[in-house]
Amino acid sequence: MEKPRKSLGGLVNMQIMGLGVASSFALQESNTARIFQTMGVELASLPILMLAGPVTGLIMQPIIGHYSDRTWCRLGRRRPYFLGGAIVATLAMLVLPNAGSLWLAVAMLWVLDFALNAVMEPGRAFTSEMTPTSQRTFAFGLGMLIGGGGQVVGHMAPWVLEQLNVSNIAPAGVIPDTVRLSYYIGALFTILGVGWTVFMVREYSPAELASFGDQEQAEARPHEALVRPRGGTRVVAAGLALTALILVFARDQYSLYVLGLGAVLIGLAQIANACGSRDNFIAHVFSDLAQMPPVMKQLAVVHFFTWIALFIRWPFTTPVITQYVFHSTDPTSAAYNEGANWVDLLNTTYSVVSALAAVLVFPWLARRFGNVRTHTAFLWLGVACYVSILFIRDKYLLFVPYVGFGLVWTSLNLLPFVILTRVLPANKLGIYLGIFNFFIVIPQIIVSTTMGPILRTFFPGDPIWTFLIGAVATAFAALAMMRVKADPPS
Repeated sequence: MEKPRKSLGGLVNMQIMGLGVASSFALQESNTARIFQTMGVELASLPILMLAGPVTGLIMQPIIGHYSDRTWCRLGRRRPYFLGGAIVATLAMLVLPNAGSLWLAVAMLWVLDFALNAVMEPGRAFTSEMTPTSQRTFAFGLGMLIGGGGQVVGHMAPWVLEQLNVSNIAPAGVIPDTVRLSYYIGALFTILGVGWTVFMVREYSPAELASFGDQEQAEARPHEALVRPRGGTRVVAAGLALTALILVFARDQYSLYVLGLGAVLIGLAQIANACGSRDNFIAHVFSDLAQMPPVMKQLAVVHFFTWIALFIRWPFTTPVITQYVFHSTDPTSAAYNEGANWVDLLNTTYSVVSALAAVLVFPWLARRFGNVRTHTAFLWLGVACYVSILFIRDKYLLFVPYVGFGLVWTSLNLLPFVILTRVLPANKLGIYLGIFNFFIVIPQIIVSTTMGPILRTFFPGDPIWTFLIGAVATAFAALAMMRVKADPPS
């Protein structure tokens, strides 16, 4: 028996939490580099300081996914994590723009990312569990539409406040009032949006999910046996070898040590798991990682390269636009802050396009051409958008690639997850979506640790070439997507 179809109001109640989460992420995307540069951080150090997002995602998402699959209380299965994350995120957003020192700002960024991951990770599993297959693409699209509204709030808030005569410049080391008040607005949207979903939606109980066939479907899947993959020794050896190479050739590039030592720790964890017999969280993560469905493995490669490009674009958009279009690298200057606000408008554009396309364009494209071919086409569009940034010097022409980025963002956050929810075991949606997040955050960690040394070594003072790297990475993602084998849409 299929789950009952939801009314439009019911779907909106489910997805309204995205309004708050998206506004928080949008504020980070548009203003984190601005805040750090205001505090005197050099350009090449921006990626390593933005390591908070990927590291917290790598740790939190599988943990939250694993335990939310096994949770049931008065608030349900996923909603306790929504509410707890929203409360912590709100508090962090109130503190971050008032941080008087760089270390406190970085610490609050980590706390904020931990909290937002606690909200975001169970969200896709929540949508899948609450909707029938026939409504799932529309439900994900509606979530992107509502989340797009939150992104508009986050991206536009500093510019709107400036139009209301709130000060957009400040002395060195001081966050402008437009940014500080924007974070307060984002905090309000976060707690209200998530709170609305938590208290207005009733989740299906485990017994109800079983009656809809979810449990039977899960038990029919061949991914239940706990396996303990080996190979940790090779991972440790690779990590030690990489660390040795860094000591010899790049001793003073400290961010690179994160990669080498991180590989060693992962290898040691894998060795301990292979030698042990305990049935715990780590064992399940390694087991499920080894038993990923084939389609998930193919999509993991696509996501890996796509997110390399995205995490290059996010920290470097403001420095690139302010330097090459507004001709300023001084965060205290009016030209720099005008350019930073223009970046907010560009990001707002791609958010609006993304939100509208999610419900007006992509459901039709997926039905007409299939999820795989549609996503492949938009990845190639992303390549063109990254390349165009290398040549555009007119601030109005920048809206063209950002419309394209909006369409790519919709495709990235909609179609792969529609494909995934059709092939994943129903009783392991949370943990598998958490594992899939590895292929989002690992490339971000790679970018965070390597882009600083690359920038210093190959193009110091010329951050625009980071967009060429983004174009190449997106091209690899498009080629990988062409190899994905998935069932045609129903």
